[in-house]
Amino acid sequence: MEVRTHRGAGALQQVIEIGPHTLLTDASVEAGGEGSGPLPHDLLAAALAACTTLTVNLYARRKGWPLEEVRVAVSHGQEGEAYAFHRRIEYVGALGAPEKERLTAIANQCPVHKTLSGRIAITTEAA
Repeated sequence: MEVRTHRGAGALQQVIEIGPHTLLTDASVEAGGEGSGPLPHDLLAAALAACTTLTVNLYARRKGWPLEEVRVAVSHGQEGEAYAFHRRIEYVGALGAPEKERLTAIANQCPVHKTLSGRIAITTEAA
């Protein structure tokens, strides 16, 4: 899958194309944008939250556990020399402590979590 971006209608707005899907990102008004979409770091946090809920739901479904819903909140920002993500997970359903503990371990194995926690290589070529 290739993700493409190009300038949108605003001064800093970007249109993101992911296959058949289209999203917007923008800078804040304070930074010269129009605030017409989430910041790129917000999209990264959203990817972590979405991947977490998908991974946990799939695992609980496979185990037949009574998980009704997973709510994930991710706050993020620069902390010293590191960019930090703080994830809070709420499990809704008749689950005991052992199941919640296992689901949290599974959340830490979601693909986006593993990507963000691992080594990332970025190559760039200009045309």
